[in-house]
Amino acid sequence: MYYSLVAAACLIASASAHATFQDLWINGVDAGSSCVRLPLSNNPVTDVTSDDLTCNVTPTPSSGVCPVLPGDQVTVEMHQQPGDRSCADEAIGGDHYGPINIYLAAVDDATTADGPSASWFKISEIGLPSDNPDYWGTEVLNDNCGHYTFTIPPDIKPGNYLLRAEVIALHVASSVGGAQFYMSCYQINIGGTGTASPAGVSIPGVYIDLSIHDPFLGILINIYQQLDTYDIPGPTPYGTTSPTVASAPWPTTATWNTALQPSTVPTVVPTSIPGGVPSSSSGNSGTTAPISTPTSVAPSTTITPTTSAPTSTSGAASGAYAQCGGIGWTGPSACVAGFSCVVTNACEYFLPFKLTVFLISDMFGIDYSQCVPS
Repeated sequence: MYYSLVAAACLIASASAHATFQDLWINGVDAGSSCVRLPLSNNPVTDVTSDDLTCNVTPTPSSGVCPVLPGDQVTVEMHQQPGDRSCADEAIGGDHYGPINIYLAAVDDATTADGPSASWFKISEIGLPSDNPDYWGTEVLNDNCGHYTFTIPPDIKPGNYLLRAEVIALHVASSVGGAQFYMSCYQINIGGTGTASPAGVSIPGVYIDLSIHDPFLGILINIYQQLDTYDIPGPTPYGTTSPTVASAPWPTTATWNTALQPSTVPTVVPTSIPGGVPSSSSGNSGTTAPISTPTSVAPSTTITPTTSAPTSTSGAASGAYAQCGGIGWTGPSACVAGFSCVVTNACEYFLPFKLTVFLISDMFGIDYSQCVPS
């Protein structure tokens, strides 16, 4: 009875090591947060029927639209805390294992478009690239300082688009409603003279059946077993293929140059971006520039999180939704006006195959408190 009650509480209260997609790179140029609709919180969405699944919960409006050409290498960047770009911490921690999906939706005006009413098509994905041992797309993020790189389809029709980056964390996905969705929408304008307008899906809508009727597949799944295959949720990517599940261990060489990772966050759309890869189908006249960013499915290396934390500053206060406490935390314990410091994880790991509950603070020495509205 005790484990049943605690397990139920875990499924309701799990909320540690959350993260958001915050920054964008185009052909190695750092666009920072200049064209992203930043989520107000690093908490996940768990209701696959909610409009919040599209671009997150009431994301911050943005006036920026980043210019992109067909064939460009685009990188999304995820971190746990707002404005954080450090490679010392995992992009999304707490064993939040799962796939990464990248979607596009053609819209009239990227700054005002309503995501739930758009038609979305997938252009990139990575799920379980190796089963020896199981290695997930989210580990690509953690091994590469939160970066995931993909290519804009070379024949895509020009115009305004919303670009949606998504992680699906599956650590408590063995019960309906357990999967955690982390997403952000970026506002971009694709140039060139392409003509392709791929068929799309609705978000929300695309995951509803999977979350209820597909045990051991993409969303309703027990990942605490040996998995030799994994069906990535959502449609087949347009113009590319997902990496197959390799039987060899995933290589451990980083593909993102973490030594050059910036600490600041640009908030203005770059005025100069190297041109994309020319394509006969798109008519793109841009010049090919050296690409310093890696491909999204290239080998990666583990970045070991450090135990250091920000130094506490007398009188300082953590900002909205920022960390304000936890084991090892030495930063501010107070919050800005209107917010209170609240422990957001009581427990995180419910492993049904062992009928065991792991309390984070007891078993792993991890705890997490966050500034939430009072």
